[in-house]
Amino acid sequence: MNGLVWDLPTVWYVLIGVLFTGYAMLDGFDLGIGGIHLFARKDEERRLLLNAIGPVWDGNEVWLVTGGGALFAAFPQVYASVFSGLYLPFILLLVALIFRAVAIEFRSKQPMRWWRQMWDVGFAVGSVGSAFLLGVVMGNIAWGLPLNEQGHYVGGFWNLFHPYALLLGVTTVALFMMHGCIYALLKIDGPFHDTLRQWVPRCIIFFIMCYAITTMATLLYVPHMAARVRAHPWLFGVALLNMLAIANIPREIHHGRDFRAFLSSCAAMVALMTLFGLEMYPHLVLSRPDPANSLTIYNSASSLKTLGIMLVIAGLGIPVVLAYTLSIYWIFRGKVRLDRMSY
Repeated sequence: MNGLVWDLPTVWYVLIGVLFTGYAMLDGFDLGIGGIHLFARKDEERRLLLNAIGPVWDGNEVWLVTGGGALFAAFPQVYASVFSGLYLPFILLLVALIFRAVAIEFRSKQPMRWWRQMWDVGFAVGSVGSAFLLGVVMGNIAWGLPLNEQGHYVGGFWNLFHPYALLLGVTTVALFMMHGCIYALLKIDGPFHDTLRQWVPRCIIFFIMCYAITTMATLLYVPHMAARVRAHPWLFGVALLNMLAIANIPREIHHGRDFRAFLSSCAAMVALMTLFGLEMYPHLVLSRPDPANSLTIYNSASSLKTLGIMLVIAGLGIPVVLAYTLSIYWIFRGKVRLDRMSY
């Protein structure tokens, strides 16, 4: 299919992409703060990082749950194939997310140093592990999975951890660490703010290096992920916007405009997810080596009646999620202050 056709399966394809993009932008900085957590040496600094995300981290994960529910409703065969074929990686992801949540809640329950260090390590490992596994899943979706004629995954567990998937995993960790460090700048002031300002350029360099390597690897070894842009040169504008957004991050940091840097980081995520969606369309799971077994938005979708009814429900539910998210960020705006109610 050469162009986008705005039918119900396509509408749901875009909607699910929006939900997962929202999750990447919001929970991405939560996971990124976990990635830089152990670099903070003082207990007060680690508490500041936890309290920067404390009021919002669980609400941010609503976007992941909503996206998974939308995938189940709109494309049940994809949901079944992916969650059964990638069962172990998703279980590991779930364990990492749960352990991270427990670490946030338990960390400050006791004053002993060994207790807090144990949960600090748990929070960091859970955050980095979650980001890494999300990248591995994205890498496998982009690379292609061995599917049989029924659309079932027929590969092994270790086959999922090939070099390209591992590279996507590391790049996702780097992206979230940069995103999280910039968010921490917005929420924390004082001496630790100056320390974070020194960390941000290092996170940016780490991400740009990973991004450049991933881009070259994609063009060389996963050429179908650039085929639509080559076929439609006007889509190169999305790639250009992505590069400009990434380039603007260090510029805004240099001028002390932290909020603009955060917006540029969000814009880069939106552009990256848009490119990913454009290149995958109309596939949801590409079969490799036999593309004929791929799962697309047409051969794996629910009935049109189901998609129509669910679209009405989504039209009612998504504004509620947006209103909840905006209200929480508005209520807890401003800098973090530690008190007896803090983590």
